[in-house]
Amino acid sequence: MTTNSIERPLDQAKRLPCWRGAVEPQPLGGGLSNHNYLVEDAGAKYVVRIGGDAPMHNVMRFNEQACGRAAAAVGIAPQPVYAEADALVMDFIEGTTLDAEAVRANLARILPQLKTLHRKGTRAVRGAVLGFSVFHVARCYQKLLAESECRSAAQLPRLMKISEQLEAAVGAIEPALCHNDLLAANFIDDGERIWIIDWEHAGFNTPLFDLANISSNSVFPETLEREMLERYYGEAASKALWRRFKALRAASHQRETMWSMVAEIYSELDQTVNQNFIAYTEKNFDDFNRAYEEFLRYA
Repeated sequence: MTTNSIERPLDQAKRLPCWRGAVEPQPLGGGLSNHNYLVEDAGAKYVVRIGGDAPMHNVMRFNEQACGRAAAAVGIAPQPVYAEADALVMDFIEGTTLDAEAVRANLARILPQLKTLHRKGTRAVRGAVLGFSVFHVARCYQKLLAESECRSAAQLPRLMKISEQLEAAVGAIEPALCHNDLLAANFIDDGERIWIIDWEHAGFNTPLFDLANISSNSVFPETLEREMLERYYGEAASKALWRRFKALRAASHQRETMWSMVAEIYSELDQTVNQNFIAYTEKNFDDFNRAYEEFLRYA
């Protein structure tokens, strides 16, 4: 992150010029690459995200803000109310943060939101927005890890060979605005609709990656994966679509593994969080290996 090292994130959140009175930001959970706070001001509640660009993860805050604005414009993301280079203020959504089980149970409510993002959100974008390729991300991570004292360096040649195999299996794509980081915790249910938050990895990508990503993060069984593809595309998945989906699902797990490998080294959060990245890396290695074996059954 590039948040001002002199000013603490809490102090920065407190002094933002958008407030109408004195505020006392309260820390929110989550935020592995930024600091999140809840602020009450003049009878309204807001979420504040403090964090600068994170080039090691290809995260640029101008892009997060532009994608979040487009998603808010089509009614699937909280409304942003203020932004500066390393700070974002948005409406607070009163609701329940989903877990993996809740994502699986609410798939029929989530898919229309993703369709809205991919179709209407794409046309709502204003200004510059980045593209996103999970395979480009893997290559960037490989270079960073090769130049550092990476604990899992011996795994890199295999990971990159598999990444090339998966990229070839996916082939050409038709890009749309995608979220690209559909962890269960990035869905909030207010009782009427499901909102999507945290747009730092958003950008133009194939919608099929969002579907594979939601499956990898919320542990979909194959029966639910097939139901998801049929609901989204309006017909049973062809053999070719299913193979591409399985390739992207494995790539999603690989991306999360390499993200955590990089975070072990470059995270500027406290050491307790950094130690947690080691366990997170190992978990994702296991998930990736299983997903790759599934892909091979359809290769």
